[in-house]
Amino acid sequence: MNSHIAIPSILKVGKGALDNLGNDIVSADMDKAVIYFGNGLIDMFGNKVMASLKNAGVTVLEYRELDSINMEDIVELAFSIDNKAQVIIGLGGGKVIDAAKYAAFLRRLPFISVPTSSSSDGFSSASASLTVNGRRTSVPACMAYGIIADTDVIKSAPEKFLYSGIGDMVSKITALYDWAFEAEKGYATVNDFAVMIAKKAVNSFVRTPFQNIHEDLFLRELLDSLAMSGIANEIAGSSAPTSGSEHLISHALDKILESPQLHGVQVGIATYLMSRVQNHRFQRVNTILTDTGFWDYVRTLDLNRADYEKAVDMAPSIKPFRHTYLHEENYRSLAKQLLREDPVLKDLFRK
Repeated sequence: MNSHIAIPSILKVGKGALDNLGNDIVSADMDKAVIYFGNGLIDMFGNKVMASLKNAGVTVLEYRELDSINMEDIVELAFSIDNKAQVIIGLGGGKVIDAAKYAAFLRRLPFISVPTSSSSDGFSSASASLTVNGRRTSVPACMAYGIIADTDVIKSAPEKFLYSGIGDMVSKITALYDWAFEAEKGYATVNDFAVMIAKKAVNSFVRTPFQNIHEDLFLRELLDSLAMSGIANEIAGSSAPTSGSEHLISHALDKILESPQLHGVQVGIATYLMSRVQNHRFQRVNTILTDTGFWDYVRTLDLNRADYEKAVDMAPSIKPFRHTYLHEENYRSLAKQLLREDPVLKDLFRK
């Protein structure tokens, strides 16, 4: 059995990390880059990024904004990349990171992930969420060769992206419990090393002292922990360590709702629900979602309980080959009961 795993060779998380982008690339013996920015981000970060690359002696063969995550568009883009390119850089939110990551995978080029928000662990995962035949689909991609996350840049993103990252991070608590449940029922084999990494990541995050969520230490912990989650998945060879029943609810909501909330926001709500179903660490989940202001944000969203009940019923069909708590009818019934009766959850829904 092959135990070789890919981990990022460059990991820079902190204040002013973007200024050193050029030096980080040159230090990895690469000096010809293609860079893709998220929508509207050339105006915000273009000058800083181009100056950093130029000062380090990196030739930018192409730079442009990307707005499509359509599989056909990305394939076309990938094969139009200059053959001299040594590295692809994706700077922005989930969409551009997914598109750039997949283009790099197709061209077998190293990919540098430069997230501008902390909305999920996608910036460190080895898969990409693209549109295939009009539907969002997870496809294999490459683990980032480098992750460069500037806490000053992350701070400048709208606060809802921070809440999304918090929700996605705390979900590892229920995901790991689901994975153990699957193994117990004979549907999966747990990789203990992947469990250890994911557990360390979430525990380190939920124990970080903070006064407010914009502090450098808190942001660095959130980003480090999200990066570790991507590595846990790489070790496991699947998303099981970081994605369980709470993610199935979010994916179901994406199908049900005309305009879903941010992925990590839906996941955070579903994590509290599933921690109650599992009867596992729900006080800890509630504390972090209360103290960070996550619940205060959720209360502004005008959510409908019936949508979440529907999502609970649909959850097993999202990944029929898994066997989470929600794949068993008695736990689905309990989840729907808790949506109606749990005081924390009752408070979140307006109808």
